[in-house]
Amino acid sequence: MTVFREIEDRDVDDVVVLWQACGLTRPWNDPYKDISFARAGSHSTVLVAEHEGRITASAMTGHDGHRGVLYYVAVDPEFRGQGLGRKAVFAAETWLTQRGVWKMNLLVRSENESVRGFYEALGYTVNPVLCMGRKIAP
Repeated sequence: MTVFREIEDRDVDDVVVLWQACGLTRPWNDPYKDISFARAGSHSTVLVAEHEGRITASAMTGHDGHRGVLYYVAVDPEFRGQGLGRKAVFAAETWLTQRGVWKMNLLVRSENESVRGFYEALGYTVNPVLCMGRKIAP
């Protein structure tokens, strides 16, 4: 049985390696900074699963007091096809639900068509909104 738990200090390097192996990192996003920021407050976290001491899956989640958001869902390529991605999403949903959050949004890079079907199978739909962003700090 796979159990997700909150990330610990000893997991950080392994989680970054996992995210890199899954192609989730980008040169302009520092994964160490993302993990640190998620762990800094009570409104966000990184959840991990492990098998025999090895981090096999992750999901970063948090909320703004209104909506939850899901990031960095990753499954070690050697452990794919075992339902870990689904369990990671459900673990994040559970974490948010326990905090009173009733809706979750997720961001998928537009070039990542292969994962769209995965999320649709879990009941996620494309919202008729435009997501805009602007960096406000250097």
